[in-house]
Amino acid sequence: MLFFIWRFIRPMNIFIVDDRFAWPVNTSSIPAVLGNLSAKECATCHQEFYNEWQTTIHSKAWTEPYFQTDWKFDRSQHSCRLCHTPLDRQQPEIVLGYRDTDKWDPIVEDNPDFDPKLQHEGVTCAACHYRDGKIVGVIGNTNAPHPTKKLDDPNQVCVRCHIVEGDKWDTFFRFPPCGTVAEIESSRSQATTNNKLANRTGLSAEHLVSDSSLFGCVECHMPLKKRSLVKDGVIRDTRQHLWRGGHDPAMVKSALTIKFYEDDLIDKIPSSKGKRLFTLTIVNTGAAHYVPTGTPDRHLTIQLRVLDKNNNVLIENINTIKRTVMWRPFIVDLKDTRLQRGKPRNYQIDISEENKAVSVEAVVRYHLLDEKRRKRIGYKNETPIAYDVFRQKIELQMK
Repeated sequence: MLFFIWRFIRPMNIFIVDDRFAWPVNTSSIPAVLGNLSAKECATCHQEFYNEWQTTIHSKAWTEPYFQTDWKFDRSQHSCRLCHTPLDRQQPEIVLGYRDTDKWDPIVEDNPDFDPKLQHEGVTCAACHYRDGKIVGVIGNTNAPHPTKKLDDPNQVCVRCHIVEGDKWDTFFRFPPCGTVAEIESSRSQATTNNKLANRTGLSAEHLVSDSSLFGCVECHMPLKKRSLVKDGVIRDTRQHLWRGGHDPAMVKSALTIKFYEDDLIDKIPSSKGKRLFTLTIVNTGAAHYVPTGTPDRHLTIQLRVLDKNNNVLIENINTIKRTVMWRPFIVDLKDTRLQRGKPRNYQIDISEENKAVSVEAVVRYHLLDEKRRKRIGYKNETPIAYDVFRQKIELQMK
């Protein structure tokens, strides 16, 4: 009994802190030409890239109000800092080691090089491009004023934070939060019964290193654009530094193919005389990972409504596409109805010709946060936490 009580009140360690991000990015050998590693320093030469970065959630990874609220509610876990502020000088404390094998209990001391202004830049330029005293990128030597190193696979940068493993004795979920890479691999490996990822949790580090170039993170979230790296430089293929995702309605819409139509199949059902059937088909055609992805709080709702002439709702069907996880006393995936790539899902509503319906409407909404969770953590959002990704009304003309 005492064991189960402890399981309900203990700090929640929901994944293993992998060695790839157990320690922040080391900046001890930074060349003087790179200044203090601020994004503003980078902007002196790469203004257009800086302007793009400023519009992103990456630039707000530390200051974003929901993250701060949720982080403090969950006892300000140190491991969250390692991805939301990846550089060592963004950390108020130095990690000397860990007391536990899961690396959630760090041994720390005050960091004399802590830069609070740099901390507020979140996933700043150097978080991805600075490694071992050099600026890494896919182009390599460009006669830059700073040392450079060619990066053969840019997805290696993404997976430092976007793969999280949860293969623990008390963990029974397939995809730890933040583990979008695991979802991509699972979608490709569902038919392979002895693939660890398809049947359990996470990817091995060896698997990751050999296959990260296939994940398509950069190809999808950093569209190509011809331009120069610096003012008056050589025009070449570059990547836009946008990383649009769930916070961007256009990006979510681009991942989904949705159709709403009257389904004539009901005519072939003898018991359906006097009824009409309307179907919404939704398919994840644009995202290699599941939709929604990331935190399990994100979900889609599908509302099919039958309306009268005053737009009053006569009949309504509401369905939710989400992942449901039991967190205590053990972590268990209870249900996962999210959209896997290329697998159509149908939702239907039927009406009788005798009722007063004049139209049928379908509304698909993307929710960044579950309302119950919002209230529980005390998050007072100043921006909407849900938005439409599809809305269509079919006017009825009785047959």
